[in-house]
Amino acid sequence: MTDALLHALLFQGGYNAALVSLGAALLGLAAGAVGAFTTLRRRALTSDAMAHATLPGIGLAFLVMAAAGGDGRNLIGLLIGAGLSAALGLFWLQRLTDRTRLTEDAATGAILSSFYGAGIVILTVIQNLSLGRPAGLEGFLLGSTAGMLMSDALLIAGGGAVILALLVILRRALAMTAFDPSHARMMGVNTRAADMALLLLTLACVLLGLRVVGLIMIVALLITPALTARLWSDRVGVVALMAGAIGAVAGHLGAALSLVLPDLPTGPAIVLITFAAFLLSALFAPGRGLIARALARARLSTSVRT
Repeated sequence: MTDALLHALLFQGGYNAALVSLGAALLGLAAGAVGAFTTLRRRALTSDAMAHATLPGIGLAFLVMAAAGGDGRNLIGLLIGAGLSAALGLFWLQRLTDRTRLTEDAATGAILSSFYGAGIVILTVIQNLSLGRPAGLEGFLLGSTAGMLMSDALLIAGGGAVILALLVILRRALAMTAFDPSHARMMGVNTRAADMALLLLTLACVLLGLRVVGLIMIVALLITPALTARLWSDRVGVVALMAGAIGAVAGHLGAALSLVLPDLPTGPAIVLITFAAFLLSALFAPGRGLIARALARARLSTSVRT
């Protein structure tokens, strides 16, 4: 097993396996970096609502493609349906927040549960219909790379690279808007456009992550690396780079473990690796780690007594 894992980590497990690992790494890099700005803007739950709101769109896109005589599991078609559904969920989230007295977290919970419930109903109906080939759709819940085609891996890798390029271009406006929107507006930054750009980048990460980690766990790939990096630095650029690096390592290692252990789902493996990084950082990070804080309190107590 050790030799097989080493071969997978060194991209020697076969062309398709190497492509999947590269796609998962680029997805983790993009999601971690975008998540750094999402958490700074306090929009973490919004990404969760987006992820769950994709499920009805996946089911409806499958029905449309299968009824038209095509392959209902075409990834591009499913992602288009998921994107439209998530955009609708985001629209209603904004409406509920702006037009009612509901707080953003309450509105997020309402959208999340409603769209996810509707998606489960649609998937149940699909399973009972003799239409198309629904097998594999459940992989969008927890992620699956076992049936990933080369074109799927290339789409994920290319999409991750585009997200990173856009993030580099927009990083200054996003950082200023996240920290102080009023000052950003005074400096000529269109904060509304910056917020919309961040939401679109987050949505892109959610859509690309459906195939790898699934809609339930993509939020962990967006948030956990960012929280981990935040324990090590106060600088936005450093946090974004560290979060991206953590996501990339987790994506590559999770995909490699899934290749070596076929019964291990890719999504949970990646999420557990990011959580392990967060747990270690929460314990050992200088300044903010639990051990560092305990030592600082002990030193303070000693100095006070003396």
